[in-house]
Amino acid sequence: MTVAPGDETWIDPMRVAGAGAISGAAATVAWLNRRDFQDRRHEAPDATPVLVRVLSARPPAWQADFATRAALRLPGRRGGHRRSGDLGALVLAMLRHTGVTPPAHDPLVVEWAARPPTASQLGRDPLLGHLLPRLFEADGVGRALRDERGDRSASGAWLAALTTLAGDGGIGRDLLLDGCVHRFLRGGPVVGLRFFARLHERLEPTYDEVHARAHAYLRLLTAAPGSVADLALRHLRRLAGLGHQDVGEAVRALLSRPERRLVTAGLAWLDEYASDRDAGLDTFAPALANAFRCPSADVQGRAVRLAVTHARHFGPEGVAAVRAGARVLPQDLAETLAAAFGGAAHAGARREHDGFAPVPLPAPRPLPPLPPAPRTAADLADIPHRDSWPAMELWLAGVVRLHGEDPGGLATALAVRAARRTATGGPRDGIEACSETILACLADAPADRPGGGAAGAPADGLPRGLSGEPLDDGAVGAPGAGARLPAPYLLLLRRWAEVRDGLRAGTLPPFLLAEPTEPTGHIDPAELVTRLEDYERADVQVMPADLQQALLRLPRAVPPEVVARARALASTAGRAAARWMDGARPAPLTAVAWPGEQPGEQPGERQGERLDGLVARIRADATGLPLIDLLFADPEPRPDEEHAGGCLPWWPYVMPSDREVAAQHYLPWLRLAGTPGREDVGPGEALALAASGGPPGEGVALVLAHVVADRPRGGAPERRAAPVVELAARGELDGAGLGRQLGRLLRGGWRKPGPVLETLEAAAALGAHRQVWEVVTGLLETFLPGPEERPAARHAQVLGFALRAARWAEARGPVPCVAEAAARRASNNFVREARRLHTYLTRRGPHRA
Repeated sequence: MTVAPGDETWIDPMRVAGAGAISGAAATVAWLNRRDFQDRRHEAPDATPVLVRVLSARPPAWQADFATRAALRLPGRRGGHRRSGDLGALVLAMLRHTGVTPPAHDPLVVEWAARPPTASQLGRDPLLGHLLPRLFEADGVGRALRDERGDRSASGAWLAALTTLAGDGGIGRDLLLDGCVHRFLRGGPVVGLRFFARLHERLEPTYDEVHARAHAYLRLLTAAPGSVADLALRHLRRLAGLGHQDVGEAVRALLSRPERRLVTAGLAWLDEYASDRDAGLDTFAPALANAFRCPSADVQGRAVRLAVTHARHFGPEGVAAVRAGARVLPQDLAETLAAAFGGAAHAGARREHDGFAPVPLPAPRPLPPLPPAPRTAADLADIPHRDSWPAMELWLAGVVRLHGEDPGGLATALAVRAARRTATGGPRDGIEACSETILACLADAPADRPGGGAAGAPADGLPRGLSGEPLDDGAVGAPGAGARLPAPYLLLLRRWAEVRDGLRAGTLPPFLLAEPTEPTGHIDPAELVTRLEDYERADVQVMPADLQQALLRLPRAVPPEVVARARALASTAGRAAARWMDGARPAPLTAVAWPGEQPGEQPGERQGERLDGLVARIRADATGLPLIDLLFADPEPRPDEEHAGGCLPWWPYVMPSDREVAAQHYLPWLRLAGTPGREDVGPGEALALAASGGPPGEGVALVLAHVVADRPRGGAPERRAAPVVELAARGELDGAGLGRQLGRLLRGGWRKPGPVLETLEAAAALGAHRQVWEVVTGLLETFLPGPEERPAARHAQVLGFALRAARWAEARGPVPCVAEAAARRASNNFVREARRLHTYLTRRGPHRA
């Protein structure tokens, strides 16, 4: 049957035909689940009624077997959306038609939930009794229903249907309330609990219903998301008969929360509790001391006032706990607390000490040595994983070297292995696909094929600018291959393709020029000259991408005696290398243009998972070397389609003397949210930049800022701080530049202060406390609000951390933006924190660490 491209009218007739003709239930399920039936581009009429009529002609046992098998084949939903043409509707219809008990399968519950009913439809649904209890247990239901609103007039919605049936007695209220509470206790992201919180509130639990579940609500105060803890607190406060132990548990949980509103509620409850009875408060002292750590000055002041008011209710243990907690308080509040709890004012703990013990900066991290180069055919049989750039580079170099030494023997040794690889699967894509093809070419090579040489070899493909000869356009890659690919990845692909093509044509050189000699990716200049000398003696033509990679791997400083040797080379490739070593290496200029810093653009706002509007700039004189000129030009924007960035961890090792250029190429790949199957820039890439050569600029600073602020993918604060500490240890950290990029990320709403500050604190603890203060000064410069802007709690939070960082570094001298904020007439938290920092920086006398 011939089908026109885009024609999908054949799909439903084929589905119905198979449903009626295929004998077995399992085979029928497999038929209806065929991928080419599922992935449709256009909407089509619902074929479910027809399929149900056809399937109903089968014996009842067959239908029940089909319904159960089809239900278990339902896939999970992505983002709460149903695939076009899936079997969800058919499965639900057959389960209702057969009356078979639905299997325990979470995607089935999600399919049922994804079709909101009216109250009358839900009441008549034969699946109600089976699936309603699982609505509160199955993974994915909360996310699928997260957008349902609490509008009481809405019809065809789960909230309206469930609450209507509960009011009419069609569904037990206890089942719904217990289901919601148990779902809260299971935890999970707040987006997955939103629907259940709305349902809980729509049910309006009575006093008795809340009292019966009081212990469950108390458990929610400890670790539930803030909105759920608010809900539990609101209902618990309705109860008049909570015992002392329950109240104590609730207050201690609230005072340990990070949310300001919940800490405030806990302080209010503790105040009521202490005022109503003359009881000891020692059990509350640790929790009260924890409230002193709240970044809000208002909450700190309220906690101190509460402690002072009820000071007589604290015994010796409680007094000791309160005094210990006072170490984090501002000096004025610490003195107030010390006056009420005994001891002189200077005995009160202050933030100046902060428990911070400075340590020296560590030495730069030694890089692991390069792995051994392949020496036998067995070493080539297994392609290394692409995450290991040294192993892959040395594997490629080993392919060329061993092929030049004994191509026939290599082909014989690899033939059996290649057949086994072909039998178990074919090439994948990119580097892996090319490596598989190279292995196949090696296994198929005839014994008398030459290993290289000048006969029939293509021209160098060198540029006029360095060699005086025209450029072969084929050196860049296949037509259109580079249109959507990052330039560093394009260079890697072209090098692998050169080896593949050389194997096919019999023009492969005896060894590669670009094989690295250092774990940073660099090549010893003397070694490269030796390789070029060997090429000239053997009259071997260079491979263009191999030469360009070799030039990029040269260090910036080349000894004069090596340059003199290079000048003696006679080939076009040798002359090109000599010119590069002798001053022709480009000196690129780079910049990062943020939204609002270019004419006609608006200031940065969080518009999605990328840093939208950010522009990376690279300017350099053209060399005529096509792949290098692509690298030293503005990177292409990140494409919208789903694909990996292309060996991102390799990029600093592709150009180890130009880390700023590598960083600029990373900028389109900075993401705000991880996506499965995609590569993203993280601490590993930032550490590779730190170990590279070349002056860092705004690109390196922005990559570091991204890693510092990226808690979800970056991991522990110490891991995110490692690249910052490494650059500081090498004396190459532009702290103020990093701070300015952090300030832009925070000001634009792309990142939050919490992860940034915990990473900087980790860097200070690792020995970079003086450099952290430099980072903080740059951060304050770009993040603090101007005179006409309204400050927020996050600005006061950053100023509070800045005071701690200044004390760690024993900093002195005014910071202009802090001085301006401290001079304002307002009396909010932001101004108070600015005054404290400005006073510390400008006071006379030595600062204590």
